[in-house]
Amino acid sequence: MFNTEIIVKSLPMLLQASVWTVVYSLTSVAIGFCIGTLMCAAGLSSSRLGRGVAAFYVSFFRGVPLLVQLLISYYCLPLIGLNVPSSVAAVGTLALCTGAYIAEILRGGFLGIPPGLIEAARMVGLSRAQILTRIEVPMAVRFTLPALVNETTMMVKASSLISVVGVLELTRLAQNIATSTFQPLEIYLTAGAIYFVINAVISSAGTLVEGRFKAETAR
Repeated sequence: MFNTEIIVKSLPMLLQASVWTVVYSLTSVAIGFCIGTLMCAAGLSSSRLGRGVAAFYVSFFRGVPLLVQLLISYYCLPLIGLNVPSSVAAVGTLALCTGAYIAEILRGGFLGIPPGLIEAARMVGLSRAQILTRIEVPMAVRFTLPALVNETTMMVKASSLISVVGVLELTRLAQNIATSTFQPLEIYLTAGAIYFVINAVISSAGTLVEGRFKAETAR
């Protein structure tokens, strides 16, 4: 029989663990955005080496399953002398993975920027770095905001995989509680509902920001 009492008892612990899920996910996306911006710029540059590095990076991290990437980082980092906490290794791996997807998302945004705007910025004396940070990145983010929000929600869901390397977050705690209480259905349904709420909030925030961008553009 469906046991609601175990849900009530476990909910505070699951909500606390969900905070770490959000922290790990958003930290990964923030770092991944910086990596993706650099890889996108390298991929669109005139440097053959830069384009090659960006192409390999994107191909590798989009082609290898995230679970395998997590296991590689968890087991291989100590072999090269990097004894970091499992949470750090997990966040770093998530960031590298999402950075590859963000690089491709931003590439579409960069290609949508009118060339005349970049030429005008050069004529007024802006450096390449200034053009990138003040014009190209903000405009690319505006063009690709829905895709970036979608990538963020995907990363929240993908963060559940870090449980396999011993990081305590929502999925890991749900597994522990389900094992100890022998009530897996109730616990996993509750965890799923929490994931749903988290992603609903992120999607709503993205819609709100997108609406403000459109309002500013209309002015």
